[in-house]
Amino acid sequence: MITVKNLCKSFDSKLVLDNISISYKPGNCSLIIGASGSGKTVLLKNLVGLTQPDSGEVWYDSHLFTSMDETARKDVRRNIGMLFQGSALFDFATVEENVMFPMDFFTNWSREQKLERANFCLKRVNLENANKKMPSELSGGMQKRVGIARAIALNPKYLFCDEPNSGLDPTTSIVIDRLIQEITKEYNITTVINTHDMNSVMEIGDQIGFIHQGRLMWEGSSSEILDAQCRELNDFVFVSKMARQLKGME
Repeated sequence: MITVKNLCKSFDSKLVLDNISISYKPGNCSLIIGASGSGKTVLLKNLVGLTQPDSGEVWYDSHLFTSMDETARKDVRRNIGMLFQGSALFDFATVEENVMFPMDFFTNWSREQKLERANFCLKRVNLENANKKMPSELSGGMQKRVGIARAIALNPKYLFCDEPNSGLDPTTSIVIDRLIQEITKEYNITTVINTHDMNSVMEIGDQIGFIHQGRLMWEGSSSEILDAQCRELNDFVFVSKMARQLKGME
């Protein structure tokens, strides 16, 4: 479980996160939603330690992450998988080498052990026999799946996904959503997803936190969101729905 308590963060005297408190449970796909500039990306960065909050706490199970030094944080990060926006694959490395990168950094496994784990992860995301391909030879959806394989390479307890469907067509987005959901349930991972995609919200949103102007304005499940008594959330859902309809007319 990840627990956030009274998190605050400012940049140049502008309050970006305003007293955020929320918990993320194992086996759930927990989504952070909100308009651009709402603070959801800053929240994600604070959760993984890319940014230090001004005040408040982030707990990984019984470990107070925000008070740790870098050595202690490395032990926690060993249990974190990251799926970056745009996949962020190394274009100079093969698929196999991309998946093995976290193993190179965090383990002293032999090359045989790394290859065995890479093959397992690639099989799990339905990319068998893609080991020697370069990222440029793959479609956007395949690159995302390589990103997922890399994210689960160390069998993480926690998985963070930053806009996993960015740049993908609706059909491929559904494939990626369901793959993330399957892996989350299968391995009982605490998964936190930063997204603006309302299809993802309705498909896999076990828990949804809506952030507006740095504040957590609403929290609930996908089955509750359409009946939410929150004007800001209702406006966000309406605008997102209109944007999807306009995109479908292109």
